[in-house]
Amino acid sequence: MPTRSERLDALPFTREHGRLVVGSGVGWALDAMDVGLISFVMAALAVQWDLGPTTLSWIASIGFVGMAVGATLGGLLADRVGRRQVFALTLLLYGLATGAAALSWSVGALLVFRFLIGLGLGAELPVASTLVSEYAPARIRGRVVVALESFWAVGWVLAALIGYYVVPVSDDGWRWALALGALPTAYAVVVRRGLPESVRFLERRGRHDEAEAAVRRFEAAAGVPAPAVAEQPTPGPDQPGADQPSPGPRALWERTHASRTASLWLVWFGVNFSYYGAFIWIPSLLVADGMDLVRSFGFTLVITLAQLPGYAAAAVLVEVWGRRATLSTFLVGSAVSAVLFGQADGETAIVAAGMALSFFNLGAWGALYAVTPEVYPTSLRATGAGAAAGFGRIASVLAPLSVPWFLDAGTGTTGLFAVFAAFFVLAAAATWGLPERTGDALSES
Repeated sequence: MPTRSERLDALPFTREHGRLVVGSGVGWALDAMDVGLISFVMAALAVQWDLGPTTLSWIASIGFVGMAVGATLGGLLADRVGRRQVFALTLLLYGLATGAAALSWSVGALLVFRFLIGLGLGAELPVASTLVSEYAPARIRGRVVVALESFWAVGWVLAALIGYYVVPVSDDGWRWALALGALPTAYAVVVRRGLPESVRFLERRGRHDEAEAAVRRFEAAAGVPAPAVAEQPTPGPDQPGADQPSPGPRALWERTHASRTASLWLVWFGVNFSYYGAFIWIPSLLVADGMDLVRSFGFTLVITLAQLPGYAAAAVLVEVWGRRATLSTFLVGSAVSAVLFGQADGETAIVAAGMALSFFNLGAWGALYAVTPEVYPTSLRATGAGAAAGFGRIASVLAPLSVPWFLDAGTGTTGLFAVFAAFFVLAAAATWGLPERTGDALSES
């Protein structure tokens, strides 16, 4: 008899899958909006509070410190208490913290709130991608996860629109921008009620009635008749479906997983360093080069729009070329685009190179989120995804802090983006140490 996981893999894409992707994706977009807003807030505070590059770097980086901690802890919790519970909790945490950040009265207060925002944001992303990957049919799993990740571009576009239309309006514009980031607080209630828990997680915890109900919910949406109860026997205590404790993070470095973990962590580190080093600083770099605030934000908005076709291309190619080929190709394209951006002279060249960087870099992110949950079995899936994201967040802390150092060292924009290109190349090489699971069922053990 087919297992519940096999029954899910056999389904077509249904309205329940769409509801899950959109439900998770809205939270993802709100997260991206928060991360994107800080780049515009930094540019405004540099003028209003007369902040130097070092202070601005800490405003950017402290949130990523929280994200590193949050991603690691969130993955561990998701393998123990459930994907949906952690997802809702993290949305609530960072929504409240973002609203509080709008009331910041000093740099110190803003740093504290940014750290708390990072805790929630860091935990949410790997948990959401794990939940969606565990429901998506195997033959289109990569495409579905990239579709989820594409909501990040929606969030960045929202951030760019808010940055363009709200932040420059008044001295309190940045406060109003951050206040809009508190929307996830209300959305957390929707997440908690509307999204299903992972069937694989429920089975490992021995909650077989709930697991069966979740599968039948998706089968009903596809018009598949419910099987007889006898077709889904309850596993015995020694079988994979019985209530089992989740292994700790040490298991990521056991011989079975060690090389994959090392490769995955390198990819995450390289992508995070280059992405956040570049995109957090682009508005401020444009202002430093002589553009006014509104014009800089307008350029950033145009560059951001190129993320959407990047995701669309990756969503198609992850199922046609496979995960590794798509990921490595988009990373190489990101490296070339970074070099071109660093050498760009003139507004047209800056916009064209920036759009290419947006296209390839965000396509790479989509492919990375597609492959990450496939590296580990169910018992380690969220833990492994969270640990990789947490390690990558170390790079997202270091990158914004390193930008002033590179600029002071005389590298200029050209040398700075050459460094980002080198990290993209490192990530592209590490991609080939990952397993290729295109079209395969997720591993259970």
